[in-house]
Amino acid sequence: MRVDAPIPVWVCWCCEGRENVSRVRNLSLGGLFLETSVTQPVGIKATLDFLVQEGQIRADAVVRHATATGGLGLKFLAIKEVDRPNLAALVSRLHSILASHR
Repeated sequence: MRVDAPIPVWVCWCCEGRENVSRVRNLSLGGLFLETSVTQPVGIKATLDFLVQEGQIRADAVVRHATATGGLGLKFLAIKEVDRPNLAALVSRLHSILASHR
């Protein structure tokens, strides 16, 4: 289930030694879409570190697509075992916020 981020969710991410911080536009247990003007080629790997109240979420990902409007779609490759419940809690919280605004 992919869910839009109705509140600001930020992630630190790194590709080829270059670090960035971007807002998450939408998120699922399988990946996310970042708002960024930084372009990266499809297939490049990234490390992610979320800045969220659920706790630490670290993941390895790969760029699956990039848009001309300023964003990157990433697919998770690996999520630390101890961080998986935090990711599930974040997705659930975002879904609950969206549901309450309908």
